[in-house]
Amino acid sequence: MAMAAAVVRAAMVPLRLRLRLPVGRHLRLSGHICRRFTVSSIMMERTHINCEVKSDVAVVRFNTPNSKVNTLSQKLQSEFSEVMDEVWANDAVRSVVLISSKPGCFIAGADINMIQDCKTVEEVVHLSQEGQRMFEKIEESTKPVVAAIHGSCLGGGLEVALSCHYRIATKDRRTILGTPEVMLGLLPGAGGTQRLPKMIGVPNALDIMLTGKNIRAEKAKKLGLVDQLVSPLGPGLKNPEERTVEYLEEVAIDCARGIANKQISLKKDKKMMDKIQSWAMKFPFIREQIYKMVEKKVMAQTKGLYPAPLKIIEVVKTGSEQGSDAGYLMESQKFGELAMTNESKALIGLYHGQVECKKNKFGKPQKESKRIAVLGAGLMGAGIAQVTIDKDISTILKDTTLEGLERGQQQIYKGLNDKVKKKTLTTFERDRIQSNLTSQLDYCQFDKVDMVIEAVFEDMKLKHSVLKEVEAVISPHCIFASNTSALPISEIAAVSKRPEKVIGMHYFSPVDKMQLLEIITTDKTSKDTTAAAVTVGLKQGKVIIVVKDGPGFYTTRCLAPTLAEALRVLQETGDPKKLDKLTTGFGFPVGTATLIDEVGVDVAAHVAEDLGSIFGSRMAGGNVEILKTMVEKGFLGRKSGKGCYLYQPGVRAKNVNPGAKEIMERFKLPSNPETSTDEDIQLRLVSRFVNEAVMCLQEEILSNPIEGDIGAVFGLGFPPRLGGPFKFLDSYGASKLVDKLLKYENVYGAEFTPCQMLLDYAKDESKKFRH
Repeated sequence: MAMAAAVVRAAMVPLRLRLRLPVGRHLRLSGHICRRFTVSSIMMERTHINCEVKSDVAVVRFNTPNSKVNTLSQKLQSEFSEVMDEVWANDAVRSVVLISSKPGCFIAGADINMIQDCKTVEEVVHLSQEGQRMFEKIEESTKPVVAAIHGSCLGGGLEVALSCHYRIATKDRRTILGTPEVMLGLLPGAGGTQRLPKMIGVPNALDIMLTGKNIRAEKAKKLGLVDQLVSPLGPGLKNPEERTVEYLEEVAIDCARGIANKQISLKKDKKMMDKIQSWAMKFPFIREQIYKMVEKKVMAQTKGLYPAPLKIIEVVKTGSEQGSDAGYLMESQKFGELAMTNESKALIGLYHGQVECKKNKFGKPQKESKRIAVLGAGLMGAGIAQVTIDKDISTILKDTTLEGLERGQQQIYKGLNDKVKKKTLTTFERDRIQSNLTSQLDYCQFDKVDMVIEAVFEDMKLKHSVLKEVEAVISPHCIFASNTSALPISEIAAVSKRPEKVIGMHYFSPVDKMQLLEIITTDKTSKDTTAAAVTVGLKQGKVIIVVKDGPGFYTTRCLAPTLAEALRVLQETGDPKKLDKLTTGFGFPVGTATLIDEVGVDVAAHVAEDLGSIFGSRMAGGNVEILKTMVEKGFLGRKSGKGCYLYQPGVRAKNVNPGAKEIMERFKLPSNPETSTDEDIQLRLVSRFVNEAVMCLQEEILSNPIEGDIGAVFGLGFPPRLGGPFKFLDSYGASKLVDKLLKYENVYGAEFTPCQMLLDYAKDESKKFRH
């Protein structure tokens, strides 16, 4: 049993539902009815597939036109089926190589629109079963099929590779394998849930499918997901990319021929741990324990709010316990059911939103920002510098003290070194990236920079002073960007000699991990300045929303009433843990009390006071004196070791700060039973967030609902399963939310008054924010 317990523990790899959805990442589906080989089909012009027979090996190349990536679109699937039928019918061909003509992409997955075009569960089930049949034909082919992988091999791309008899991958940083379907509320639907466990074992397969994480080539080889690795080549008569792909193709052709000639065996030699795991998995008790433990971990992390992870476990278990036929049937059925869930539709909506927010709608700037200066080496400034040098942009980091510079440099080095520890960077690459940074105490060389990003303290006088200093030394074309979470950019620009060159760039902490960048324009900001800021943000790898200037912009303005309501809940309950449990139970990744500690109690108090003085009753709620009293006591949040909770180095458990609890008791409010159920508390918080988001759209702070959803989810942690405030409204119903707001308005006052746009949508249920 000790051995069994070890195997069970091995299954309990960290599972995390990562909802960062990289651009270019698509789903998988495949399969169309195949045709027999005919002369006319050979002569037909194909746009997505190219097939060349080299001696006795057919080389099938994927190449989606007018796209940086290959996707399993309807057209590509159709051509792929035709080509494979021709290959199987050609007696001169003894083996096949599948490879991509795209640099850095094997197959990124399928076109998500194929799923969205389906109106019923049955239609999606049919899509899944078509893919299963196509890949089954490859798997059962008497002619060996070799997948030659360079670049992203995700979703349906991985399912193509899994159906092949042999897989070769380049040891390139861009070569990644994975099943990201879970992050779109789905599961691998073309056989992946059945083939992956058989290939690498149930525990490893569940880890990959439940997290959606990317697996690099070296790790894939260790897992048994890849059979052979090929090292990238350096420059020669051709560029390294072309040479590497040509070499990969040569190696794959030799392997395919070797397999066909029985010179290369497809039988895998299992490592000792794999043998032990396979032996242990024969026992029903051990299998059941693994499924239970993984399910328990998923429930703990998702609160049961996301159906896809649980369905993945169910489908894998069905195939393992009842056989492949039952597994494939269950896979297609659950794939169809998941595609019709609100959660999947919301997550797919976020995916499309991300794609839109990765485009520069303002065009190409007149001058590229090749050199950037960052003012302030604090937490934010150092973070901004890190994501800038990481993209090989020459960067100056300036601070007023040597101590500040040293802290900033240490933060940057630690951030890069953490990547070395995770083996996503080599030490050479770390040092090369670090060499893009120049740290200094003066304005030397500022006349040569194209953009200055100011990240000093949130103080208007200080920002005015810095702006004047900078404008005295920079060139006329240089852009001045202020990193601020709430101070109006127009007020900052009021002292500028060239307000058209002033813009807001609101980064979120920690900068190297948070994807969102909120860019703020004033009435005087030029289109070229905006285009340049967006270009820099995209280079830094950010998802970008562009909003108009106003107090709190969009994100802080939505957060402020939510925090005000959270304060009222704290006054009513006196229990930060209950507030956190209710908010995470609704789908927020971080509890609101914890969020106050992370943001900083002093920052929360400052924002509450400032926006409260501007917006009046709309920002009313709990008594801001709670926060101010906590600040007086030194309870600033995590950064001071005390906030709503106590923070101690090396201690993971969070205990409520008795001092903070005493302050909450001092300001205690009686709760109204009619509006204080768990559901009511959740809706009080969310309804104020959503109402303010719609108000921002009404006032044209937001240009469209898509950016509102992206900003809320990726900047503020609005529950991804709801797709953002506007997607949530479409699903929940504007009239239903208005009824709730009016109920709360009757008890608490004008802070719950629905805005006019929300009332208009409530009157006409056919009106939707997201289509």
